[in-house]
Amino acid sequence: MIYAYIRVSTDKQTLENQEFEINNFAQRENLQVDFWITEKISGTKDPNKRKLGRLLKHLKPDDVLICTEMSRLGRNLFQVMTILNLCMQKEVQVWTIKDNYRLGTDIQSKVLAFAFSLSAEIERNLISQRTKEALARLKAGGQKLGRKTGSRNKKHVMDGKEQVVVKLLRRGMPKLRIARFLGVSSYSLYRFLKQKGMYNYIRPITSRA
Repeated sequence: MIYAYIRVSTDKQTLENQEFEINNFAQRENLQVDFWITEKISGTKDPNKRKLGRLLKHLKPDDVLICTEMSRLGRNLFQVMTILNLCMQKEVQVWTIKDNYRLGTDIQSKVLAFAFSLSAEIERNLISQRTKEALARLKAGGQKLGRKTGSRNKKHVMDGKEQVVVKLLRRGMPKLRIARFLGVSSYSLYRFLKQKGMYNYIRPITSRA
């Protein structure tokens, strides 16, 4: 079986780009992806708390796991190495597109897996350090960092869903259930209702005798 794994960290990121890359890769290699596994969750989370963990338990010898890059599997060296080691033990191949990496069961694959994961973590640490140093220089130079006081992002994740929210409120659905139904937090829903002036005035429609 061939499995494609796609992961993004936040709702602001999209899954489509990774799906597009994997589809193009499969066409070039004349492969047919049997199952797609997608999730929106931080790569720092334990794999067992992600869909990836369930997938790893399901994999069998000669299966192939495809992802766009190694960092989709995890965000630190120990995590990635643990996943790759499990795949090697189960005789599962891991293919990454951007890194052009093929994990097998041979010693070369093991060495390359360690070297790549180590270099990827070092690069992330260097980027983080450079960012912190740059921010420190700006702050030392008197530049204010972050959003201006009193400013707020004008866009809201629920923009365009006003009619749906009104309809559900008029049906008497509790706000907490509406938030779950729309896939947002209760805080996001309450803030949205207040911004739109809809928090208090909407009442459920009741039948008349």
